[in-house]
Amino acid sequence: MDIRLIYATFPDTESARAAAARLVGDGLAACVNMWPGMTSIYQWDGALEESQEVVFLAKTTRSRAREAIEAVVHEHPYDEPAVMLLPVEGGSASFLDWIRRQTGSEAFEGS
Repeated sequence: MDIRLIYATFPDTESARAAAARLVGDGLAACVNMWPGMTSIYQWDGALEESQEVVFLAKTTRSRAREAIEAVVHEHPYDEPAVMLLPVEGGSASFLDWIRRQTGSEAFEGS
């Protein structure tokens, strides 16, 4: 399957929205979902931290994933942004095809 999800977290809606607009505007992602209000607890520089973040989930393809991740990192305000690429194992065929069309990845790449 050639469809991928990019998971990231942002400190606020404004920065997440800017990254989403770049990805969708540049055809690197078909769609980005964002939802604020996630609480993150993590260690940073030896201290236990807790913060409110925005979850960011972009729908893309394997062929656009590297460039999309680079764009997310470039737009991100954190020194070490949490950005992960996740494979998709299936879904609605017509929706998956829409993602391919939106990202210019109409070659089904072994899907």
